[in-house]
Amino acid sequence: MAKFCFVIHPLSFEDVVRYEPGAKGKGKPIIAKIMEWMPSWAAAHVTGVRTPDGRETEGWFVAAGLLPTQMLELPREQVYDRILKAIAIGADLGAEVAGLGAFTGVVGDGGVTINERSPIPVTTGNSLTIAAGVRSLFRGAQEMGIDARAATAVVVGATGSIGAACVELIAPHVGHVILVARNETRLRKFFESVRERLPCDASFTTEIGAAVQRAKLVLTATSSTQDVIEPEDLRTGAVVCELSLPHDVSRRVAVERPDVLVVEGGNMRVPGDMRWWRVREPGATFDMGLPQGTALACMSETMVLALENRCEPYTLGRGIDLAKVREIDALAEQAGFSLADMRAFDLPISREQVARTRAAAEQRRAATA
Repeated sequence: MAKFCFVIHPLSFEDVVRYEPGAKGKGKPIIAKIMEWMPSWAAAHVTGVRTPDGRETEGWFVAAGLLPTQMLELPREQVYDRILKAIAIGADLGAEVAGLGAFTGVVGDGGVTINERSPIPVTTGNSLTIAAGVRSLFRGAQEMGIDARAATAVVVGATGSIGAACVELIAPHVGHVILVARNETRLRKFFESVRERLPCDASFTTEIGAAVQRAKLVLTATSSTQDVIEPEDLRTGAVVCELSLPHDVSRRVAVERPDVLVVEGGNMRVPGDMRWWRVREPGATFDMGLPQGTALACMSETMVLALENRCEPYTLGRGIDLAKVREIDALAEQAGFSLADMRAFDLPISREQVARTRAAAEQRRAATA
């Protein structure tokens, strides 16, 4: 089987400490400045990814240590250079296909330029992220007893590559879909281009709060570095599926809205006995803030391509091929990948917690009836 590498970067100052424990105790301005000049480095060796039929791959997480705001604000060529140097490290270690994590797949043209300059083929992993996100949204609907066919769904970030594909995959299963994005001109053009293909009622708006207040099902896929959904926006008993990192949903929701189910949509259970070993400290494990045996769907896409010996630029650019979404979803399932257990705000969701959420929603409806 082929080998892979996956480019990671810290999404918060807390992530920096997880990646490099030596940063603990340093002030945020110092850490941010260090991140600007710190070279890319091999962070973790990934082992034990093994399919039920015995195929196995290994790979490396290679860090391009910029924070999200730095990815967006620094000169693009400087960011490209950091990402490409990370991929080169992975290629030198033996990787034959590379994945772009978080903002490394957002900056610029969605991986197209990176792939052109890379020594090995590159994918953003967005195709499997989309498939996992849509599955997670409807799993949440089932858990909350929502009849999706009669429900209104909102896609926040509908004009982005992930959001646009999610609109088309969600629409056949709901009663009404509302497309939300900040740029009205771009949103209107996208809506007009896709409207005839949507088999349900559809509308669009730039008003996030107003749209979310109408919906039982919400999927977020933005590249925002700020909260975009607040507790007061959400309808009683709603399900919110986040595909964005950093998170789109305010952590206030966890405290103030016990009647709402929030789920992280992009997590998958990986077949085999996957381990992440720190490269600089042999024998120590690398902490990505995920449960044992779980990976992000974008990481999982890269692993699936390696297992299939499909060393190709699978998902790139702003337009997503829905045929590829369905193909990688099927390939992942055949290789033993599946949706991970539900999580929200970086913590697991238990069966008891789901039951409490449903009960809180019923109580709130009764109180307002």
